[in-house]
Amino acid sequence: AMRAALVEYSSSEEEEEEEEGRHRAGPGEDARPSSSSSCSAVRHRLPLPADLPGDPEPDEAVTDDSSRHGGRVRSFPHVRGNWATHVYLPYRVREEFLELLELLVYRARSHVPSLSAMEEFHLSLSQCVVLRYHWIQPFVSGLRARLAAFHRFFCVADQVKVYTNQNKTRTFIGLEVTAGHFQLLELVSEIDRVLEEFDLPTFYKDPSFHISLAWCVGDLSDRLEGQCLRELQDIVDGFEDSALLLRVQWEQIHCKSGNKYFSFPLR
Repeated sequence: AMRAALVEYSSSEEEEEEEEGRHRAGPGEDARPSSSSSCSAVRHRLPLPADLPGDPEPDEAVTDDSSRHGGRVRSFPHVRGNWATHVYLPYRVREEFLELLELLVYRARSHVPSLSAMEEFHLSLSQCVVLRYHWIQPFVSGLRARLAAFHRFFCVADQVKVYTNQNKTRTFIGLEVTAGHFQLLELVSEIDRVLEEFDLPTFYKDPSFHISLAWCVGDLSDRLEGQCLRELQDIVDGFEDSALLLRVQWEQIHCKSGNKYFSFPLR
C-alpha cells in the first residue's frame, strides 16, 4: 500500500487538526511532497493596510504544551496576528458511520493501541495557510465570489488508506475518495486562484482527497499498512449498506480562520 503526506496545522486557539496532502508517488514518479510542512509567512502582493482597530491579538504569549493536545506539536510557531486558515468540506456523520468507525478503530488498535478516533470529519480543499487578521475578510469575500456558481455533488470515499503528516509526527487512517475526484479538483482550482491573489501556497498538485478517521502520534504507518490495512478494507467492504453510507453529498464549503468559521452553501 502507498502512503500520502499530510500537512499539520494549528489555529490561534491552540487547537490542531490534520491537514490533507497528496498521494505519495509510485515507482518512477516524483515522491517528494510538493510543499513544506510549515505554513510559510504571508507575502502579500497588495499594499498591506494599517492594523485594523480591534485587531484581536492576545497580549500574552502563547505557550506550546503538547500534553494539552494529545502530544501533538505545532508545525509552525504561534505569531501574534497570524491566523491559521483552512478551506474544507465538512462531513456530517450518521449513526451508521459511527458504528463503522468504531469497528475500524477497534480492529486497528490491535496493531496500534494508541490510535484515537477523530471527533470531527472533513475533506480538505486547501493546505493550511497563514493570514493576517485584516486579510481574513478580503480572503473570504474572494472565496465567496469564486465558489458561488458551484452546485452540490456526490463523491464516494470507500478506500482505506494510511497517511502521515509531512514531518512524520502523526499517522492517520482515512477513507480516500474513489469517485467525485473531478468535481473536487474543480473546487480546488477556484480556491487556488484566491490563494494566488494573496500569494499563499496552493493545494497539492496530485492530492489524495480523503476523510480522516483516526490518528496517533508518531510515524506508525508500517504497523497499519499491509495486514492491518487489508483487515480494515474488509470491514468497510463487508459493512451493511456501506456503498450507500460512503456516498457523500457535499452541500457546503467551510473556511476556518483561527476561531472564525465561514460557510459557502453550494447551489
